[in-house]
Amino acid sequence: MSKNEQKSNDESEVENKEAAKEKAAESPKTRSKASKDQNVVYVGNKPPMNYVMAVITAFNMGNGTEVTLKARGRAISTAVDVAEITRNRFFKEMKIHAISIGTEEIPPREGGNPRNVSTMEISLKK
Repeated sequence: MSKNEQKSNDESEVENKEAAKEKAAESPKTRSKASKDQNVVYVGNKPPMNYVMAVITAFNMGNGTEVTLKARGRAISTAVDVAEITRNRFFKEMKIHAISIGTEEIPPREGGNPRNVSTMEISLKK
């Protein structure tokens, strides 16, 4: 190993240690926000079973008994499918805790009028 490679390895170890110290020094509020983000599944245009597996994984991680599905636009129907597949096939005792709907205004790309996009959040509880 050349001196330059050894020096860059030593520098990366120091950076990794500093990052670990910063992470350990996080406030409890920051940590609780990060754990909440772990229990959120953003639904897109992949097959529903991909998101069902993400929901099952989130429940089995033991971080809590609540998982939230978030979707916008055309993905809303997929999010509903994911909630129903999870409830009917995998977790019979799971309940739908809350459903919230809304509208998000998307700024135009090139002039024109802003677009409205529907949003939905489905909270699932064990």
